Amino acid sequence: MFIFQWLNSQLLKMDWLYHLIELFVENVLGLNIEDSLGGSLHFFIYDVIKIFILLSVLIFSISYIQSFFPPERTRKILGRFNGISANILGALLGTITPFCSCSSIPLFIGFTSAGLPIGVTFSFLISSPLVDLASVLLLASIFNWRIAISYVFVGLILAVIGGTIISKLKLEKYVEPFVFGSKVMEMEQEELTIHDRIRYAREQMIEIIKKVWLYIFIGVGIGATIHNWIPESVISAVLGQDKWYSVLLATMIGVPMYADIFGTLPIAEALVLKGVGIGTALSFMMAVTALSLPSMILLKKVVKTPLLITFAGIVTLGILIIGYTFNAFGYLLL
Repeated sequence: MFIFQWLNSQLLKMDWLYHLIELFVENVLGLNIEDSLGGSLHFFIYDVIKIFILLSVLIFSISYIQSFFPPERTRKILGRFNGISANILGALLGTITPFCSCSSIPLFIGFTSAGLPIGVTFSFLISSPLVDLASVLLLASIFNWRIAISYVFVGLILAVIGGTIISKLKLEKYVEPFVFGSKVMEMEQEELTIHDRIRYAREQMIEIIKKVWLYIFIGVGIGATIHNWIPESVISAVLGQDKWYSVLLATMIGVPMYADIFGTLPIAEALVLKGVGIGTALSFMMAVTALSLPSMILLKKVVKTPLLITFAGIVTLGILIIGYTFNAFGYLLL
């Protein structure tokens, strides 16, 4: 147990980095981390470096694993299942695709055009940006393993239930005809060497970091501002755990935004440190990653309004239920 705690502190939470940045801010920059400016710089530098280190290692590892499951193979695996088992598998496969919602939509089109039920593809579409292996470890590094595992569990449940409801409602007619008319080429997958897989993993790591680095900087910057400049009383007055509307407001604030989960984590961290309920912070994260306005606009290109509204309504309701549940029972996880 002691070894696990030590590894968790040093490898995930990176306590060594925290103290190293503390020495840099206080001894080199001459600032006190207890003050607003020094605390902001410490929060920003520490979180940025920690997230980029973890992200690089995790994306590389996940992409290496993913090299064994190209889209065609994934489609064939999903095609062997039906019913709720297919939804569960679609949601689980979404966890090994470290994409934002906009990046997941091309795969959604490919799966649908290949003949997979739309309920399964929607389970994938919900889980892919919302829950991935990288977010599990990053959540554990910021909060703890209980919260990280609980977040993944409820995210997968939301993906499975959402896909199942869409499947039961028989909404295939609301998918744009061109999606079903797209040609899917049956290609034999060439066997990759270890060197090929390493190169693929490295390229994926670089590509994804290029896509998310700005959101990480913005997210950490907002988190540092919330943590060190906005009084706790102000945040509690708006998003305090005792406010019945806090989860609803956090979800509404998150929808117009567009960021990766890696950019929203520092904001959630700062909110929780200021006394905001863990459910409120998680609802904000989920709304940004699963219901962002740009992803809804892109999804509107491939599905008609009734299906889009159904999808958004199911996910929004699920996020609200999850948020209020975590606020009610989250103290058991902290």
